[in-house]
Amino acid sequence: MADKKNAMLIFTKPPIPGLVKTRMTSEYGGFFTQDQAAMFYKCCFYDVCEMAMTAMGELQAANDEKVAADPEADRYIYDFFCSTTPAESLPQMKELFEKGGQWPMEVNFLVDSGHTFDEHFNDACDQLFAMGYESVVAIAGDVPTMPKAHLVQAFQWLEYFQSAGQPGFVYAPCQESGTSLIGYSHNTPGMNHTGIYYNMDGRSALEGYLLKIQEAGIPSAYFDPVADVDEVSDLGHAVSCMRAIREAARWQPLFVPRRTLAFVDLMGITVTTPPNDNHDPRDYLDNPIAEGMEALREKQRAENAYEASKYE
Repeated sequence: MADKKNAMLIFTKPPIPGLVKTRMTSEYGGFFTQDQAAMFYKCCFYDVCEMAMTAMGELQAANDEKVAADPEADRYIYDFFCSTTPAESLPQMKELFEKGGQWPMEVNFLVDSGHTFDEHFNDACDQLFAMGYESVVAIAGDVPTMPKAHLVQAFQWLEYFQSAGQPGFVYAPCQESGTSLIGYSHNTPGMNHTGIYYNMDGRSALEGYLLKIQEAGIPSAYFDPVADVDEVSDLGHAVSCMRAIREAARWQPLFVPRRTLAFVDLMGITVTTPPNDNHDPRDYLDNPIAEGMEALREKQRAENAYEASKYE
């Protein structure tokens, strides 16, 4: 039996007004004040963390049950990490979790460093691999509609690739050819984040990762896109999806981002769309089609009659 450690990694910064979700504030065409934008992000972050911990708890419980039935089975360990920068932000992040109440599992902290986000991402993952973690799955704190199943399956696929002797890569896109989830193992060949989020070639993050896995022949698992929330237009989509999740959770085992929804409801946010003038009234659409089909039938009948007349 071997212990195999896996890490859930969430990147964030303190939800300070003027520091987070500024593109959703009135100064940049949105409707939030800076305080409201910070509160929105804080609610999203809390929900994302709870969702991730719930997913890891399910994975841990399943493995514990497997080991109890077979003491020779590998023991998988799932730990939760929050990575922030700069180091001066660490006390604020610890306080943020303390004020968040009771969490399902222990929160571990990292400080990532570098000149670009690529370097910060590399640094955080390298720290975890140096601690002996076999695989890392990473998400951001602004994806309140991230399905819990994505995280469960991400770790399961990485474990499968490892057991098959081909360390792999897992990913889910966001709405703009970026990524909302990525994961890989300590021995996934040639995998890092260099040139992914900071490049001068005009290449999207998603295309950058695809290039890496194709060049190195890395097996991969793809999950449905999950939108992050950076702009007001993103918010409208997220709000509708979150409300749909809340409704469907009456019957499906879904994680409901309750804090973010409570904030949205408190703010009285409604989702509207402009009238659709680009419509296709059926009386204009159906009649030409019907007339066209009848003309084709009449033509076919005439051709059939002509062919039959040649043999009379």
